[in-house]
Amino acid sequence: MFTVFPAIDLIDGKCVRLFQGDYDQSTVYGEDPIQVARSFFDQGAEWLHVVDLDGAKAGHPLNQELIARMAQEVPINIEIGGGIRSMDSVEWYLEKGIKRVILGSSAISDPDFCKKVLQRYPNAVAIGLDVKKGKVAVRGWLEVSDLSAAELAKQLIQEGAEQFIYTDISRDGALKGANVAAAEQLAEEIGKPVVVSGGVTTLDEIKKMIGNHKVSGAIIGKALYTKQIALSDVLKAVND
Repeated sequence: MFTVFPAIDLIDGKCVRLFQGDYDQSTVYGEDPIQVARSFFDQGAEWLHVVDLDGAKAGHPLNQELIARMAQEVPINIEIGGGIRSMDSVEWYLEKGIKRVILGSSAISDPDFCKKVLQRYPNAVAIGLDVKKGKVAVRGWLEVSDLSAAELAKQLIQEGAEQFIYTDISRDGALKGANVAAAEQLAEEIGKPVVVSGGVTTLDEIKKMIGNHKVSGAIIGKALYTKQIALSDVLKAVND
C-alpha cells in the first residue's frame, strides 16, 4: 500500500519549509501547525510526517509539547523526527500517541541507542536517510558523515530496521522533483522499499511512484503549501 505523508516542519512552534536544508532559507507557511495538521486530516490524509527542526539542530526535542497536542487533538497517525537521541524521548512520544519515531543522526552517532530502540519498538521506528552527494547527513543536515545510505541501512537491517525514508537534501524544498532513481537504487541494494522525500513536485511524479514496489510512499511538503499539488488529487490517485 502506497502511503502519502503531508509534511509539517517546525521552527519556533511554526510550520515552515527550508530550502535545501538551509535554516537561513526558511519560509513560514502556518502560524498554527495543529490547524495545518487538521486540514490535512480533513482532506483525507491518514499519516503526517512531522520534523522538529529546532530539535534536530539542538540534539534534543524542542517542540514536543506542541507535537503531543497535535497527536491528541487530530486523529491522524503521526511520525516524528528531529533530535530524538534518548530512550526517554522515544518513550515520551510513543506514550503521547505518536505512532512512529524517526531516527537519523543517532543511527551514526549512537548506534547502541539506535539498536536498543529497534529491538524494543521494531514497528514504531523509521530510519531517516538524509543524503548529500551520496553520503548521509546528520545533525539537522549540518554535517555530512562518511557513510553511504546503503551502508548504513544494511547495518540497521541487521538490527531489525524495516522502514526507511530517503531524502535527497539537494532536492528538498527546491520543487525540482524527487530523486526517485536514487531511492529505487537504494531499495534495490537493501532489499526493502523506501519512502521518498525531498522535492516531490507534481502529481505525475507521484503517479509513477504508485505501484512501484521499490517505493512505499512519498513525503510531500512545499508542493502542498505552494498549491502545486492538491492533496485530494494525490489521495485520489493512490486510491484509484
